[in-house]
Amino acid sequence: MSDAKVPAAEVVESHVREFFEGHSVEAVVLSPRPDRPGAVPGLRVLVVGPGPRSASWAYVTAGCWAATEKDGHGLEFVLTAHVRDQRFIDLMAMIASYHRGGHRLDLEHSMPIGEPWVPGSACDHLLISLPYLHGPDLEHCPLPAGHARILWALPVTAAEIDFRRRSGHEELEQLFDDAEIHPTDPFRASVV
Repeated sequence: MSDAKVPAAEVVESHVREFFEGHSVEAVVLSPRPDRPGAVPGLRVLVVGPGPRSASWAYVTAGCWAATEKDGHGLEFVLTAHVRDQRFIDLMAMIASYHRGGHRLDLEHSMPIGEPWVPGSACDHLLISLPYLHGPDLEHCPLPAGHARILWALPVTAAEIDFRRRSGHEELEQLFDDAEIHPTDPFRASVV
C-alpha cells in the first residue's frame, strides 16, 4: 500500500472511533494468508463493542478505500451483529476482497456469502444499503485525498435477493420496515 493511502485507513479508523465514542474499539489487522489470495493489503477490521450508540456489535473495514478508491472516492463497509465473533471479522475480509476483486460493490448491490452468516441462519447473502442503524454521521467520512462512504452490509436471504431483483431495492426495504425486522437477529424469518 502506498504511503499516501496508509493515512486514509487511519483517518477512517479515527472517524469510527470518534463516532463510537464510549464504545470499546479494537483494530484487528488482517495478515495475508494463503487462503485469502485476493486479500486487501493492510486491511483492518474495527470491532466495536456495545455502548451508548448501540447495543449491538459493529464490524467496520478500514483500508478498503485505499485499495479501491477512484478519483479520491471509495467505500468502506459496516456489519452489525448480536455478538463478537471471529466469523464476522472474516466476513468483513471477504466483503473487502469481493469488492476489490472486480465486483465493485455499491449501494443496492448484493453478494452471496456461500453459507449462512451464522450456522442455522437463513441469511446467506449481504445487501449493501445505507447504514440506517448508524446514520449519515457514520456513513460520510471525509479524507485528505477525497471521501470514504461507509455502507451497511445487511445479511439477507436468497428469497429476499430474488424479490429485490424482481421488485426493486426500495420495495424490499419497505418489506423490512413493515416486518420491523431486527437486522442483528441471525434467525429472523425472511420477509418474502
